Amino acid sequence: MSTLIILVAGGAGFLGSHLCEELLAIGHQVICLDNLSTGSRANIAHLEAHPLFTFFEKDITDPLDFKVDQIYNLACPASPPHYQKDPLMTIRTCVVGLMNLLDLAERNNAKLLQASTSEVYGDPTVHPQTEEYVGHVNPIGPRACYDEGKRIGETLCFEAIRQKKLDVKVVRIFNTYGPRMQADDGRVVSNFIVQALKGEPLTIYGEGSQTRSFCYASDLIRGFILMMESGETGPINLGNPVERSILDFAKLIQKEIDPSSTLVYKPLPQDDPKQRCPDITRAKELLGWEPTVSIEEGLLKTIDYFRTRLIGAER
Repeated sequence: MSTLIILVAGGAGFLGSHLCEELLAIGHQVICLDNLSTGSRANIAHLEAHPLFTFFEKDITDPLDFKVDQIYNLACPASPPHYQKDPLMTIRTCVVGLMNLLDLAERNNAKLLQASTSEVYGDPTVHPQTEEYVGHVNPIGPRACYDEGKRIGETLCFEAIRQKKLDVKVVRIFNTYGPRMQADDGRVVSNFIVQALKGEPLTIYGEGSQTRSFCYASDLIRGFILMMESGETGPINLGNPVERSILDFAKLIQKEIDPSSTLVYKPLPQDDPKQRCPDITRAKELLGWEPTVSIEEGLLKTIDYFRTRLIGAER
């Protein structure tokens, strides 16, 4: 296999750092771009001495000039507290940033994989969500900067395919978890684990009856690479089809960390999806992909990561 030059936008983030790691392990040269707004140099510290790894602290909304064979675009805040902190910048990243990357792909005749999201389905009226479902999104709500930003991102990708004949692929990511998640990112997995480790009550929004499906990071990264190497365009759902209620998930965290921990209930945020679960038929048939890491196995690894981080922070 020949060594490719691969640019990972958002490469110092939770998923981006895992992707950089795997691409280096395969033998590729990796250019990691990140403005560090939500990513961290700590996530890639173990990679920086690698001879095939280069990091640039750079925003994809600025002009880009690199020689590359492939581009993975993971550059956007992905948790509500982060993408709602500066909604206009979130939209700019989703639109201007992606346009810059598409231009870079065109100049290099490079493949581009766009990391889209299950948020394009909004608060779905179809369950589980198939790729044909066009979604139920509030375009003026507090989550719209991300939801609609990612939707227009998909539009940009498919217009680039139709108009410019670019080799672009779109995957829709469902809830993913694992080491290197941020403790304060507001996502349910990190929230519950950190609260339980600190001996705090676990916060349930609404009654906890809303559902999610949780995919471990290594499974998702494998799906990214399979998609990039395939002849598919997508969109293709990547996620775990095993659905759990938030309340059941909280109880699972309690069992693994502290059975005596309590639950506290707060109002459900506006536009928070009631159900979220992927139909992964396309991924199975077209990529030969499905998750292999059980929630129990993945949770133990994630809990160990956060436990180590919290112990380090206390020293």
